[in-house]
Amino acid sequence: MKNKIRNLKNQKLLKQIFKFGIVGGLAFIIDYALLFILTKIIKMYYLDASIISFVVSLIFNYIASIKFVFDVKKKQTIKEIFIFVLLSVIGLGINQVILYITVDLILIDVMIGKIFATAIVMIWNFITRKIFIEK
Repeated sequence: MKNKIRNLKNQKLLKQIFKFGIVGGLAFIIDYALLFILTKIIKMYYLDASIISFVVSLIFNYIASIKFVFDVKKKQTIKEIFIFVLLSVIGLGINQVILYITVDLILIDVMIGKIFATAIVMIWNFITRKIFIEK
């Protein structure tokens, strides 16, 4: 019986990781495409552009995560939304620091640096949302 329960929990976690990957992939496409448009076409400063692209993809990611990934059946409270925003601001900070390091210090193109930043922030997002949003 314990093995069956453990297997069900493992299956649920694997499904959740798969769904998180789909939502994250779509959010990444939004973030990456918008960053490309703002930096390469409109010629906006990359750190300003990355804030805009990050926030737009974050809004999509939040809504999709609540509806599709995590087992959230009730309306979010102000406290839960505050925690999400706080964790997201930290994620944005991580994103900006990694972009600064890769673009200004290592001299990598912003679009490549964004891939590194996204990988780190994705791990941060999954772990913190799993802990704080899905209880």
